[in-house]
Amino acid sequence: MSYRLGNYLKISVFGQSHSEEIGVIAEGLPKGEKIDLKRLDDFMQRRAPGKNRFSTARREPDKIIFKSGIDGEILNGEPLEAVIKNTDVRSGDYNLDIPRPGHADYTAYVKYGGKNDMHGGGQFSGRLTAPLCIIGGICLQLLEKQGIYVGAHAAEIHGIKDDCFDPVNINGGLFKEIAVKDFPVINDECGRKMQAEIDKARENLDSVGGIIECAVTGLSAGLGGPLFEGLEGELARGLFGIPAVKGVEFGAGFNAARMYGSENNDEFYYDGENVKTYTNNCGGILGGITDGMPLTLRIAVKPTPSVAREQKSVSLLKKENTALNINGRHDPCIVQRAVPVAEAVTAAVIYDILKGGQD
Repeated sequence: MSYRLGNYLKISVFGQSHSEEIGVIAEGLPKGEKIDLKRLDDFMQRRAPGKNRFSTARREPDKIIFKSGIDGEILNGEPLEAVIKNTDVRSGDYNLDIPRPGHADYTAYVKYGGKNDMHGGGQFSGRLTAPLCIIGGICLQLLEKQGIYVGAHAAEIHGIKDDCFDPVNINGGLFKEIAVKDFPVINDECGRKMQAEIDKARENLDSVGGIIECAVTGLSAGLGGPLFEGLEGELARGLFGIPAVKGVEFGAGFNAARMYGSENNDEFYYDGENVKTYTNNCGGILGGITDGMPLTLRIAVKPTPSVAREQKSVSLLKKENTALNINGRHDPCIVQRAVPVAEAVTAAVIYDILKGGQD
C-alpha cells in the first residue's frame, strides 16, 4: 500500500518502519533539470536518526538508491522511484498485543482487523518521512531555481521559545544558516535552553514536543484559489501527513482571534511597482491565494509517545487491562528532526501548486 500527496506532482510513499526498505515514487518532475545529489544527501542527513543524544539511538545511513527517473544527476522525465534500506531494526522490542498510548497501534488494529504491522509503528512511523524528504529535497532545489526559498526552525520546545522569523522581511540566507547548525534555531542561546529541556525530559524517562515555524520567500501574488482550492488547505493536508503533527496555523493563526479587525488587517502600500503590506498577519495568504508577502506557518508537534515510564494499556488478546513498559530506541523530542520534514512537505506542495498553474 502507498500513500498519495499532490495533484500534478503525484507523490506516493511506501514501506513500514521495520520493512526491508522504504521508498517513494513521484510522477511529474521536470525533464532535464540537474539535481545536486551531494546537497540532497546533506538534506537527508538533517532528518536521519542516531546523530546525537537528542534523537533515537537507531542508526540508519539513509542513503538514497535511485531506481528510475534520474540519469546521473539529471531528471529524465520518467516517474522517479527511490528507496532507502532499513538496516538497524530491532523488531523484538515491540509487544504486538499491547497498544502503546499515544500511538496508532490501537486505531490501526481496529481499522485493519489486527493485521497491521505494529513493529516500530509500521506505516504510521515517522520513519516514512525519510522517503518524503527525498522528493521534498529535490523540490527545494527546483524551487530555488525559480527564486523561491523554503526554510524552517524549531520555534519552541516545551515552552522555551526561539526568536521568530521577521514576517515581512525574511532573508533566505537565514534559512541556509539554520540548515547547517547542529540544532536548528535562529538564536543559539535559546537552542541551548531547549536542549537542556530535552535532556531533562530524557532523564525523567519522558519526552517533550514543540512548534516548528516554516516560511517561504519569493512567491508571487496569485498562487492558490478560493474555498477548497486554497493554499492553506493544500499545505495543511500535506503537513498533517507528518506523524505527530497536531496543529497547523498560518500568519498570526489563532492569535488573530484575540485581535481587533483593525489590528489583524494587513494594510497595503506600493513599493515601486509592487504591492506590499506593512504587517503580515495573514501569513502571505488571503482568500487562499498568495499576496506576494512571505508565506509563514507553524506546526505543533506532540511529545514522542514512546516513553520509558510505565503506562496503563490493555491486552487486545486477553481483553483485560494491563501495564506497559516500552522498550526500544525512541527520540526524547522529534521537533529538531522534523524541521527538514516541514521544509520538504512545504516545498513539495508549493511545487505541486506551481506545476498546476503551468499545465
